[in-house]
Amino acid sequence: MKNECGLCLFKSGPATKLSEDEIEKLSLNCALVNVRKGDSVIRQGTFSTNVAYLRSGLAKIHIAGPYYEQIVRIVRAPSYLALPTTFGDKINQYSVTVIESSEVCFIDINVFRYLLARNPEFSYEILLEVCRNELDMYNRCANRTQKQIRGKIADVLLEMSEKIYHENTFKLPVSQEEMGNLIDSSRESVSRVIAEFIKDGIIRMKGRSVEILRKDNLKMISTNG
Repeated sequence: MKNECGLCLFKSGPATKLSEDEIEKLSLNCALVNVRKGDSVIRQGTFSTNVAYLRSGLAKIHIAGPYYEQIVRIVRAPSYLALPTTFGDKINQYSVTVIESSEVCFIDINVFRYLLARNPEFSYEILLEVCRNELDMYNRCANRTQKQIRGKIADVLLEMSEKIYHENTFKLPVSQEEMGNLIDSSRESVSRVIAEFIKDGIIRMKGRSVEILRKDNLKMISTNG
């Protein structure tokens, strides 16, 4: 279905820099799709033909390694998805799968390139977003390799609370096995540490529903690693 980009309430920051004519061109070359939980938005190994913009919902970026699939990052809308793999190579180098019902705008890649070449303010804002994401990836890599598992799980819970759901009570969008994949640990280790957090009164859990009771303690564990 066509998306009237000019009237969109979830317009990206870079898109606000486009002129009316450019917004109209974007609208004519953009399709809004409702994507169900578990469905792929981008598949590793396929051709890059569209730019994907996560208008609402939540997605995971993951890559198939030599032994298993690695979850690299969880992305909350609104956000462009996988710009480095879309523009860096003709073939997608990693996958994106939604982990809750989402809305995704698929933009013709040639039109997106045209807008980048025509509008320097739009290009600058896109560059800023790519740079912020890259810095975030570097920090995640350092935390993943240098922190102990308690610090890693504290990081995940704090990110869910402060950056994704913006509240202390939320439902984990991933399983404990996927959380282990995200932080390079086993499901059993994740389960053990979560049980410790519950016993220490730091969090309360029922199923996947989490309530952070002592955020200061969680932040201290994250800082100390």
